[in-house]
Amino acid sequence: MKKNVFVLLFIVVLLCFLYAKEEFRVYDLPNDDGTSLQLEWDKSLADVGQIEILKSFDNKYFTLMQIPDNVFQFTDTDSSFSGKTIYYRLDVKNKEGELINFYKASAIPKAQWFNMQKLPLLIVLLILSFAIVYFINSAKRGKDLYIRRINGLDALEEAVGRSTEMGKPVLFVPGIMDLDDMQTIAGLTILGKLAEKTAEYHCRLIVPVSKSMVLSAAKEVVKTAYMQAGYPDEYQDNDIFYLTDDQFGYVAGLDGIIVREKPAANFLLGCFYAESLIVAETGFASGAIQTAGTAEPSQLPFFVASCDYTLIGEELFAASAYLSKDPQQLGSLKGQDFGKLVIILLIIVGVVLEIFGISVLKDFFTF
Repeated sequence: MKKNVFVLLFIVVLLCFLYAKEEFRVYDLPNDDGTSLQLEWDKSLADVGQIEILKSFDNKYFTLMQIPDNVFQFTDTDSSFSGKTIYYRLDVKNKEGELINFYKASAIPKAQWFNMQKLPLLIVLLILSFAIVYFINSAKRGKDLYIRRINGLDALEEAVGRSTEMGKPVLFVPGIMDLDDMQTIAGLTILGKLAEKTAEYHCRLIVPVSKSMVLSAAKEVVKTAYMQAGYPDEYQDNDIFYLTDDQFGYVAGLDGIIVREKPAANFLLGCFYAESLIVAETGFASGAIQTAGTAEPSQLPFFVASCDYTLIGEELFAASAYLSKDPQQLGSLKGQDFGKLVIILLIIVGVVLEIFGISVLKDFFTF
């Protein structure tokens, strides 16, 4: 009986020792890439005197930092950790700077496979990915996916037909940025569809660009479009040309082309800045039908005021799916719209819950 009592007491003492709160603790910071260690110490140590943290990789300590008052933890971020055992020493000194006591601790930083703080984002990403795959498969099976009408794109054929009747060319401007800008890529995608129409109507297409990489891409896009339309001989390489990289020099060149060539339809689709109103006003004065589009909010008012049709923001990026009716593009567009709807609903539900003092949704996304 006594033996059992001693065993029980030994287990209790052992557990108390194991779970006793250490005065100085160092542990690997969770949800990181293995370059951070967390240091913590009892508040009572700060009441004794000044605290200094020392660090060592090979038992040769060097001063890491002096701890300010009322600070009881410190995160050491060091990209040179790489799985090594890091040793720390916490020195407690009096006001005269004399060492009163010190504590030692060590830890090994480890990289985690997953950052659990990003779990809510992973769930949203999976929902969005599932929606995109679902709508792509639905489009491939022949399901009619509704897309709101975009008047500027619906008028594309009308503008080309008007140019053909008047015997005047079509002008396409892909913006002033290079191929690393998504607006330029979106504009070149629309250029391919426009080039097919100009090929079918035997209408001249003029494409002046401001970047050499855009020049090469535009030539390939137009050439391919003419071949797909069945009129490769109609392609005129000289009508796709480089002007200048200078912003207002490019604008001056565009204005000169509009005044001389007097195109019946202007398409300004891409990234535009201060030159937007200059070009659009010149086109308006020439009497051309103008379709413009950009994702730069500051330039949209100028296009709305001086152009017949304006693609606002994401309409520019949706134009490719709208014109081609390609199942993959349509499915991706609908899937992204579904994701936006989910986010809007989450925001509304979260606001309503917060009004009633329920923070479940907020706590989940700030996990």
